[in-house]
Amino acid sequence: MKQGMASKERSNVRPNLSCWLWLVGILLVLHLLIMEARGAHSAEPLTRIAFGSCANQSAPQPIWDAVLELDPNLFIFLGDNIYADIKQPNKMVGRERTVGPFKNIPRFWAVSPEELKLKYDLLKHGQPGYVALRKKTQIVGTWDDHDYGLNDAGKEYEGKDASQQLMLDFLDEAPDSQRRKQQGVYAAYTYGPVGKKVKVILLDTRYHRDPLRSDGTMLGETQWRWFEHELQNSDAQIHIIGSSIQVVSNFSAMSQPFFSMESWGMFPSERSRLYAVLRDTNTSGVLFISGDVHFGEISRFDCGLTYPVYDITSSGLTEAVEEKYAFPFSIALALGGWVLPQTMRVHNSRCTTNTCVYGHANFGTFEIDWDANPVIIDANVRDIHGNPVLGETIKLSELQPGYFKSQAVRGRHVKRHCTLESELPWYRKYILAITFIGTLTVSVGTLLMLLVLIAVRLTRRTVRSLTFKED
Repeated sequence: MKQGMASKERSNVRPNLSCWLWLVGILLVLHLLIMEARGAHSAEPLTRIAFGSCANQSAPQPIWDAVLELDPNLFIFLGDNIYADIKQPNKMVGRERTVGPFKNIPRFWAVSPEELKLKYDLLKHGQPGYVALRKKTQIVGTWDDHDYGLNDAGKEYEGKDASQQLMLDFLDEAPDSQRRKQQGVYAAYTYGPVGKKVKVILLDTRYHRDPLRSDGTMLGETQWRWFEHELQNSDAQIHIIGSSIQVVSNFSAMSQPFFSMESWGMFPSERSRLYAVLRDTNTSGVLFISGDVHFGEISRFDCGLTYPVYDITSSGLTEAVEEKYAFPFSIALALGGWVLPQTMRVHNSRCTTNTCVYGHANFGTFEIDWDANPVIIDANVRDIHGNPVLGETIKLSELQPGYFKSQAVRGRHVKRHCTLESELPWYRKYILAITFIGTLTVSVGTLLMLLVLIAVRLTRRTVRSLTFKED
């Protein structure tokens, strides 16, 4: 009797076990199909990448037509993707002073999460060109201060967690994405087949950043560890590292006391650490992209790694320095770009301006020719019509560790961009201030001389008049 019951129990177990095996098999097949589909997508190498920053959601945005015409495989937002905070007018006198030595109220004010969402929706659903781009192109991105929530803000900003979720909603980030669980919006993506891989690493220069000029941390220790891990475990040939602020160029070292712009140069220890991590991980094919400054520029540093480091700055999609400021300020800004030292800026025949700085609406592009030998990366800053205004052709073979020590370049003067702006002699570093003070001194002196001459002439006339009357 007991043997019969045991036999019956075993027969019941077999069908149940068989069902479980079938279920596991079906799930395994589905998993393999999904992975195959994903692999098919990544099997196509990236050949056209577009990027940009500084897009006022309330302004016309005709530049998307040029981006669409290029038909990029990927578009990268580099921050200030919208302008969320409220900007007060510049006032140096009066009851409420927003700038100057007697400033008594903030110039920028943060908005509520509800208002922030409305501004994101205005770009996401209200700009026809961007709506069309979303339908055909993958879009990824990081943030800068104005979409983070407040001008020049860092880790002290109290609304950063709410801003993070809204920014990820804007980018259609999945509900279970790791970016929604971590502190900060940093992320990494790998595209392409073996031998033609591009890794895009987007840094968060806001969430953990210490106060400006503190030379504290820019990324925070958690993000630094993540960044190093992404590099150590990468098999990509090209590494595009997106920073919302400029990595190589440092205008603020030369433009004081008139104005300043955020950059990694304000955190020299962090920038040195950035280069050290890239060297220690033996990372090849590094290209930085940045935004923030409202002009386009290509800069290069030859003494950070053992190969050239390029930083292609594209700013902005709507906000541009020569369009934002009216005459005569636009002329003064253009003159400043010409006067300031240009130790890091790339000058070549492809510049459409004498300064190799482009101050109108622009976006950046990489066009990669994987079939060329060596592989060619054509980097451009393009105008509102898609025409290149700044450009540099970069061979991937030059972006390899030890390039400067290789037999191919030995004996040639290739390290042309090694002097940091902060290391310039004082008379070159402060040339803008010297020029301004000199011009002001000459102008005031000339005016005083004219006044003296006029006074002398009037005095002579008066003396002659009195003499004539006495006669």
